[in-house]
Order: sequence, then structure tokens, then C-alpha cells
Amino acid sequence: MLLYAATTNPGKLRDFARAAESSPSIRIEPLPGLNTIPSPPEDGPTFEANARAKAIYYSLRAPNLLVLADDSGLEVAALDNAPGVRSARFAADLAHPAEADTPNENPDNRNNAALLAALLAVPESRRQARYRCSLALARNGAVLHTAEGTVEGFILTAPRGSGGFGYDPLFFLPALGRTMSELPPADRLVLNHRGRAIEALLSHLNQQPATNNLLSPPI
Repeated sequence: MLLYAATTNPGKLRDFARAAESSPSIRIEPLPGLNTIPSPPEDGPTFEANARAKAIYYSLRAPNLLVLADDSGLEVAALDNAPGVRSARFAADLAHPAEADTPNENPDNRNNAALLAALLAVPESRRQARYRCSLALARNGAVLHTAEGTVEGFILTAPRGSGGFGYDPLFFLPALGRTMSELPPADRLVLNHRGRAIEALLSHLNQQPATNNLLSPPI
């Protein structure tokens, strides 16, 4: 079974590819021609709503293909679960100085700086956070299945580690005493929200009978 991921994010593509290695009957590849398709708006109120909308949108532009889309981000309790669905645009939404001072800087660095500024007065004991990922699989405009993964942690006062992407250098896992960025890639995939969502999705697909017409290739 071949799934096509509707993302150009190299970190997400690596996570998808590594996850598929545990399911020999399933492969995940980038959606062909994705760069030529205008991006859809991501204005849903939840991660699942955005994942569903993207999966439907891209599957209508890739007839008969199984299209996988995700929406994921960070929820910080002390910020009323912000940045949430705006995780990738957090610094821009806040008009954080990093946006104006270093416009060519890595957007992850700008978002991390904005998050640290927003939490400046929040003590470490109140910096609980959650990574959340929603996945949607669609074909010809119909959502076939959704899956979700979460992981709990805390936001540090300074970044640690060089692996991963997004808010990983600030996302601390108390049970391991490390940030997500400090984990080896294989451990990060197993423990992170995207890895857990993909595992749930692939588990569901592996349980489907070969006669399932929705998942079978077109004749």
C-alpha cells in the first residue's frame, strides 16, 4: 500500500518514512507535484479539522491516490493551550521582534524565541506542555481514517540539543531527563506525537482486509 504525504517539511517526511519501515506492506512517499499545487488555508479551529481539510484538498488534486495530511503543534497550559494550531506562525502572530530583526532566520528559531518571551514570567513548575498531532487519510475527497498522537512534557527556559525541529529544543521529557532534540532519531520517532499518530494509523491500515475497496488500488 502506497500513501502519499502532503508535506514538503523534511522533518515530517523523515518521520513518515521511518514509521513506515515497521510496516513492510506500507510505503509513504511525498505527494508528486506538491510544489505546483497552491497551499490550502489552514484556518480550522483544531488540528484534526486542519488535517482533514488538507487531506481532502490534496486528494482531490491527486485522483485515486491515498493522500496523508497532518496538522500538529504545541499546546502550553499556561498560555491557554497556545500556540496550538498557530504553532508554525507563533512569532508572526505576536509580531515578535525576532520577525523584524532577523527576517531570514530559521522560523523555528523565531518561534522558540517568541515562546520563551511569552513564558518569561512563568515558573518552571507551571510550564506543562503537550505536543499534539492529527493525521487524516483521504482519497478522491473522502476522509477514510484519522489518527492522533500526543506527548506530555515541559517547556525549558533555554533550548537544549540539535536534533529534531520545531519546538523540540525546548520540549523537555521529565522521565528521560532530555529534550526531544537530545534524543536519537529512532527514539524521537517512537516518543514524539507524530510517531504515535503514525503508529496508530498504520496499525489501523494493517488490520484492514485486502478486499477493502477504499484502500485497494484502482483497477
